[in-house]
Amino acid sequence: MAGIATPTGDSGRGEGGTMAENPTKTRVSEDFPRLADPFRRELLAHCYRMLGSVHDAEDLVQETYLRAWRAYDRFEGRSSMRTWLHRIATNTCLDALESRSRRPLPTGLGAPSSDPSDELVEQGEVPWLEPVPDALVGADGADPAAVVTSRESVRLAFVAALQHLPARQRAVLLLRDVLKWRAAEVAELLETSTASVNSALQRARAQLKQIAPAEDTVTEPGHGERRELLERYVAAFEVKDVAEIVRLLSQEVVWEMPPFTGWYQGPAAVGELIGTRCPGGPGEMRLIPAGANGQPAFGLYMRAEDGTFQPFHLQVLTLAQGGVSHVAAFFDTRLFATFGLPESLPADRG
Repeated sequence: MAGIATPTGDSGRGEGGTMAENPTKTRVSEDFPRLADPFRRELLAHCYRMLGSVHDAEDLVQETYLRAWRAYDRFEGRSSMRTWLHRIATNTCLDALESRSRRPLPTGLGAPSSDPSDELVEQGEVPWLEPVPDALVGADGADPAAVVTSRESVRLAFVAALQHLPARQRAVLLLRDVLKWRAAEVAELLETSTASVNSALQRARAQLKQIAPAEDTVTEPGHGERRELLERYVAAFEVKDVAEIVRLLSQEVVWEMPPFTGWYQGPAAVGELIGTRCPGGPGEMRLIPAGANGQPAFGLYMRAEDGTFQPFHLQVLTLAQGGVSHVAAFFDTRLFATFGLPESLPADRG
C-alpha cells in the first residue's frame, strides 16, 4: 500500500535527507523514553480510533515505540517529536488494517431492530468494536496540564462510525479533523497529493454524516441532572425496577449488546428485553462506575451461587436531554480487567 513504510522508512519520511546522510548517529538512546513517553496516551487514542479495539491499540502503540526507538538516532528534529510519533503510529495502524476487518457494533451490521421476543443470536467470531477506558486515553481530565484527548473524539458513536470508512480515509479524517494537521502534512505522510487528501476528507465527512447524522446535535443534561439520572439508573437496575428503567430512557433509545447481533429501539422494547431476558432479579445485580469513551459506564456484576457478584457485562451509556439515549452492553468480561474493575464483589458488599 502506498504510504506504508518499514520502520526505517517511517523515521525518515518528512525529516529531510537520506538515511546515509543523517549525521545524528551519536544521539543517546536513553533520551528517547523521556521525550516520547508524554505522548503515549494520545497515541493510544489515535490507534484506538483507527482500530476500534483497545487491545489492538495497546499492541500498536508498543509497535510504534519500538519502531521509533530503533529509528531515533536518525530523527533530525525538523518536525516535532509529537508529529514524528504520530506519523509512525499512523503507518503502523495502516499496516495492521491491511489484514484486519472493521469492528462493528450490532447496529452497524445493516439489519433492522430486533423484537425482544426473538431468539438471541451470538456471533463470537465477529471482531466487535471495543470501548476504551478514559484513563488510558486522557479523556478523564485527571491531568489538565497534559495534552489529552477530547471526549468528543473518542465517543463510542464516533469511533463506530469511523469503522465504516476505508483505512486511508479514516487516517485522513483523523489527521485533519482531530489532530489538525495541514493537508500538505497528511499528503506527505501518505505519499499522495494535497488534492487527493482534500478529496478523501470530503468523502469521509460526507459518509460520517450519513452514518451518524444526529451526533452533532446531541445535548447532554447538565451536571446535576446527569448525576441524578445516573444515580436513579443504578438504583433501578440493582432492584430490577423495569418500569423505572423505562422512565429513564429517551424515546429514541437504542440498546445493543455485542457479541449478540440483535439491537433494540424504543423504551418499551428495551424494557421488555431487560424484564424477560436479563437473568438477574431484584438485589442480584450490582453496578460499579467506570469511565469509557468520555461517557458514563458501569461494570454490571451478577450474583453467583456462592453469593458473590461476578462480572456480567460492561455498559457504556449515552445521555441526552430526554434521558439515556443509547446503551452498549459489552459481554466481553475481559474488559473488566482493562477498566481496572474488581474481579468480583463480595456477597456482603456495602
